[in-house]
This record gives sequence, structure tokens and C-alpha cells, in this order.
Amino acid sequence: MDFQHRAGGKTGSGGVASTSESNRDRRERLRQLALETIDINKDPYFMKNHLGSYECKLCLTLHNNEGSYLAHTQGKKHQTNLARRAAKEAKEAPAQPAPAKVKVEVKKFVKIGRPGYKVTKQRDPETGQQSLLFQIDYPEVAEGIGPRHRFMSAYEQRIEPPDRRWQYLLFAAEPYETIAFKVPSREIDKAETRFWTHWNRETKQFFLQFHFKMEKSLPPIGGPPPPAGMKRPPPLMSAVDGHPGSDSMPPPPPGGMSIHPLPPGAPGAPHMPPHMPPMPMRPPPPDGL
Repeated sequence: MDFQHRAGGKTGSGGVASTSESNRDRRERLRQLALETIDINKDPYFMKNHLGSYECKLCLTLHNNEGSYLAHTQGKKHQTNLARRAAKEAKEAPAQPAPAKVKVEVKKFVKIGRPGYKVTKQRDPETGQQSLLFQIDYPEVAEGIGPRHRFMSAYEQRIEPPDRRWQYLLFAAEPYETIAFKVPSREIDKAETRFWTHWNRETKQFFLQFHFKMEKSLPPIGGPPPPAGMKRPPPLMSAVDGHPGSDSMPPPPPGGMSIHPLPPGAPGAPHMPPHMPPMPMRPPPPDGL
């Protein structure tokens, strides 16, 4: 038989494999792969009978060797029966109770009003930083409760229309009501010596002090100083009460400034009104009129 000009054939390599041969080769490759990856001794459905053959207890099939059984486990019938068995066991398994959630006991207090407070404005003489010192009195604070505080943005509260120029400092301690202070929305200096709190357990007073960070100073209007040996040009306008500064124009020469005659044909100088004397003040009317 001539296989030289057959489709898919090569000279000296034999004919094209038939369908049965391809299936047999595929099953052999699956068996080799299963032997490398699956431990057959741990399969709960694998059983060897007294005749020396192998059985699948799930599908009730007989196999002559281990390779045949492993090829069966990769087939559609065995995989379908595995899915059915898993669904049946999940349905018959008793429903396990959900783990109990840890309940956190919420402490309830009867509000007794707002605490007393005192606010002091201060300025550091060395750095010039502005600071605020808060003193909150909690004479009847609950046992084991310490005051708490936090800063709140203007967009978190619902009492006033939000304004980005302000922020709020809140103080809370049971059984007192929470109080808030409206402070400028500037950056807070969180340094150890610039932000501190203290809770005095004997006097039941809570102290908090914080400093605002220094704002960046604007550059001078006149710009940087000129280099040595160069004079600054005179200012266009005086900066204090309309009086000329030290860099103003020099005084006119004695006798006034000389005016050159106008050329022929030029328009004359504008006519200036004469100087008007000041008007006398009228005396106030006598009392009773």
C-alpha cells in the first residue's frame, strides 16, 4: 500500500494514526500524568477485589490495572458522580450555628448639663506664636472616665453653614454634654512643647493648650536691598501720611526753578485760578436756640 502521497503522511514515517489509536495514546498520556500527580492509595473510592482487578466504588466500574482506573477518574462519568455526591452531602449536613458575636455593652449616662470652661489667649514672646489655653471643669465626672477631645472640620458639623475659615475643637466626658469651640482653621503646631494636655484627677480639671504655626511672612514691597555701593531709586509714592521719605527727590535750588521761554507759535501756559483765601468759621449759636 502506497502511503507516500497520503494527506498528512511523511515518507518513511508510516500512515496517519486512526481515531482509536489517538484515543489510546491520549488515555496513556493521562494515565502517566495521573500516576505522577495523584496518590491512588488516598482515593476513598479505589478498591482492589479478590480477583486482582480494581473497582470504583462511586461509579461501580471494574478496571484491569491502575492506569485504567486513573484514566476513569479523569473521565466525565466519574467527575459528574463526584459533583452529585458533594451536593448531596452538603444538603444532608446539619446547619452549623453561626459563631456568637461579641456584644459590647454600651454605657448609658444621664446628661447633667454643660461643664464650666475658661479660655485664655496667649502669645509666645520668643517666637510670636499665638496659642489658646482651654480649662474645662468636670467636678462630677463618672468614675473611670477621662475627658476626650478632637478637632472637627466645618464640613462635619450640621449646626452652622460650613465655612472653610473655621474649625471646631470638641471636648467630651460623661455624664456632661459635649461642648465645642470655634477656632480659626489654621495649621496647628503639633510639637511636643507646643501641644499638650493634662487631666488633674484631684481637681477634676482638664487642660489643653495648642499653638498655631507661624504664617509665612510676605516679602517687603520695595524688594530685596540693593547691593553695596548702589543707591535705591526714589519711591513713586510716599508710604506714611503723604510725607516724603528719606529716599525722596532733593529740594529745589535756591530762588526756584528756572523756566525756559516758550518757542514762537507754541500755546501759552494754562491760566491758573488765583489763590482763594480761607473762609471764616461761623461761631456756634448760643444755647437754647
